[in-house]
Amino acid sequence: MNRPANSRATLASVADRAGVSKATASKVLNGRPGVSESTRRQVQQAIQELGYAPSTGPREPVARGAVHVVFDTIINMYSLYVLDGVISAGADLGVDVVTSALSSGGVVPNQSLGVQRIKEIADRGHTGLIVVTTQMTGEEIAFCEQAGLVLVVIDPVNPLDDRVTSVGATNWAGGVQATRHLLDLGHRRIAFVGGSEHSVPGRERLHGYREALETAGLAPDPALMRHGPFDAETGAEIAEYLLDMDEPPTAVFAASDSIAMGVIRVAKHRGLRIPQDLSVIGFDDTYGAMWTEPALTTVRQPLRQMGRVAARTVLELADGRHPDSHHVQLATSLVVRESTMAPPER
Repeated sequence: MNRPANSRATLASVADRAGVSKATASKVLNGRPGVSESTRRQVQQAIQELGYAPSTGPREPVARGAVHVVFDTIINMYSLYVLDGVISAGADLGVDVVTSALSSGGVVPNQSLGVQRIKEIADRGHTGLIVVTTQMTGEEIAFCEQAGLVLVVIDPVNPLDDRVTSVGATNWAGGVQATRHLLDLGHRRIAFVGGSEHSVPGRERLHGYREALETAGLAPDPALMRHGPFDAETGAEIAEYLLDMDEPPTAVFAASDSIAMGVIRVAKHRGLRIPQDLSVIGFDDTYGAMWTEPALTTVRQPLRQMGRVAARTVLELADGRHPDSHHVQLATSLVVRESTMAPPER
């Protein structure tokens, strides 16, 4: 690309020559982190070739791009609570929020974003990317670095290294809280109905359940531990299995409120009373938990706060500030309502 002899190179022309966004070119110029070494070299080469020199006055302003949030699916209360937190933080911080989902039909896809999708997001000049309960591959993480796209993951499905900042809840502690509550009521035959075995939060909740049982001197029974997607269908299907056992559980710890609702529905269809015949405890404390019949005892995740923290962290990283921790976990708390009580005498 040739410039007229009397024209002065701009940051936009540098970005265009290097094949990056204007925001990424600005990061390199200001020595900020979040840009891969190869991209940094491309921008520096473009600066040299074009003879770009920033003015001695205020630097050329770079508009802050939107924060893009990607969900596996938006059709559940968990996603809406997290999104509400992100939007709230965006409004406070003066940044737009763009939302997309891997599935539009409510079915959670077993797939990652893909490099092409991330490239499209970076090409729009967005400041950062928040990925919610969706797997991230090493290739995708490396591409975000190369494109200068700040990445924060909420409730990561797969383990992530310190290249990625994540935000979640104290799932292990929440699993202990839920199970200990049932143990304190006198339950000894407690089932765990969890999410996918590949989900990090699901496994952490399972480990908390096991820890509480073992601390109470009880050996976890593999027959009482079952897994599936975090939805009501999973709860209903596994409840059918559990309640058909010769010695069914007196209580169920469901790894999400949606799973708990499926368990309650099947139990009621079988003529069981909640909690007189079967205690049920959930996880999340979404809006529906207050309106189940009876109201659901659950472990509260600070979902809105997780969304707010993720949005703030994206902007802090974009400004070159380093987080105190790469893996932030916000505290869970037990909310006791009406779906749990002492077990029936048998």
